[in-house]
Amino acid sequence: MVSIPGADGAPIDIAMLKGETAAPQVYGQRALHYEVAATGLTPERLAEILRGANMGLARSYLTLAIDMEERYLHYASQLQTRRLALDGVDISVSAPDGVNAKCVDAVRALVDDPIMRDLVQDMQDGLGKGYSVIEPVWDYQEGALKPVLYQHRDPRYFRYDEVGLRNLHLLDEDGRPGLGIAAPYFIKHEPRVRAGVPIRAGLARSAAWAFLVQSFTLQDWAAFAEIYGLPFRVGKYHPQATDQDKLTLLRAVRGIANDAAAIIPAGMEIEFHEVKGAQGEAVFGRLIDYLDRKISLAVIGQTMTAENGSSLGQAKVHNEVRHDITRFDARATASTLNRDLIRPFVAMNFGPQAVYPTVELEVAEPEDLKALGDFLARTVPLGLNVGQDFVRKRAGIPDPTDDDELLVPPAAAPAPPPLPPARENATQLAALFAARGECVCGKCRETARLAAEPVEDDDVAETDALVADAMEDWQEIADPLLAELLAAVDGATSFDDVREKLARAGVDTGALTEKLSIATTISRGLGLTKG
Repeated sequence: MVSIPGADGAPIDIAMLKGETAAPQVYGQRALHYEVAATGLTPERLAEILRGANMGLARSYLTLAIDMEERYLHYASQLQTRRLALDGVDISVSAPDGVNAKCVDAVRALVDDPIMRDLVQDMQDGLGKGYSVIEPVWDYQEGALKPVLYQHRDPRYFRYDEVGLRNLHLLDEDGRPGLGIAAPYFIKHEPRVRAGVPIRAGLARSAAWAFLVQSFTLQDWAAFAEIYGLPFRVGKYHPQATDQDKLTLLRAVRGIANDAAAIIPAGMEIEFHEVKGAQGEAVFGRLIDYLDRKISLAVIGQTMTAENGSSLGQAKVHNEVRHDITRFDARATASTLNRDLIRPFVAMNFGPQAVYPTVELEVAEPEDLKALGDFLARTVPLGLNVGQDFVRKRAGIPDPTDDDELLVPPAAAPAPPPLPPARENATQLAALFAARGECVCGKCRETARLAAEPVEDDDVAETDALVADAMEDWQEIADPLLAELLAAVDGATSFDDVREKLARAGVDTGALTEKLSIATTISRGLGLTKG
């Protein structure tokens, strides 16, 4: 029999790749199953089902898991939400150092096939049941041996070994573990929702008890709603009433609810008692809401997006599925794909490789683009080197193609005209003073000329130079004034006495006033040239 080597070097049986090994049958262990496990479910029956699954007899448990997805609407909705969280992720191919470039191209073509998305979704069936088995149908196409169809198989076609409950097998004709499930004949996905044997890791096991309580609650609520609002009927019979009279009265009381009419023997009466304060929503509805919230926590890790009362901001924070759970599902799915599909595919077409390409399911991180933009605006001018690939990946922006019309920044505003030379500033300042109706005398023109002298380009330096010029003869002007002031204060008995002495002394403040006026005018001129 012809064989080719697999990823581990062991030969692959080509005959097993032809056709479908685990296809449904008309009779036998793989016949289409129509039995149900949820109908008439009781706590005792549920405990028996779970104990059987613990010992590897999981057929009833798997049937119950299927029934729950059909009957428990909230559980089905949350499970579907978690499955679909992987529908929008990007499937990328990584090429480690030393990998064959042709292998990478072939894997990319395999991943880009539209049926790959269906495969990823079928693999998520293992979230509820503990495992999912997909049988690829192999064929030669475009010069390569590759799957042309991925067939999801009923999990009840398989069974774990009886010793460790770790190795999955196809059921034989007697219902015992038969052919082992291995690549490339099967893709076996066992999400590690929790540690332990896979059959006990499915979410259906956690939801089973909530489903049981919810089923009883709905039955009780339906019975309550059937008679809610109807008055409670009490029939009274006299002491001499016979059994036949009592039976007639009972039928009359019961018939009033349906027919709104009845006849009773003379001497008997029927009373109607109104029931007040009966609120089914307060009891049954709150219990069901409580169970639904716990299911949301178990399946998608949060309750905000499943509740009507949650705000849009809260729902955005929680997203549809908690981000760490989605990332975990993506990593587990990629691990299974690399083990059971990518490596066998490469080995069968290119021979065993020392290094294989790998696929990754890239889950976009929830990014605050405004915060990222502010951070880059502050740090990049300071010298931080940031690659475009990093920024594009964080922002979820793909690389542009050659045919894309690129966005460009708006045109920069024209630069302001250069300042006129220093020797022309005085004339311009005088003209500016005249236009404003201000003094253009020689003294003011001289002040403007001094203000126009280029000291330094920096405003602070110009101001410092002005202060230094004004302070050159400050001591000569200030000392006589201070001497007169000190002499007036010395020996004075009151403030009025100080004022009189200063008036008699005839203090001359003309020089100080002139000096301050010149400094003020120069500083004003500087301001006008800058404005």
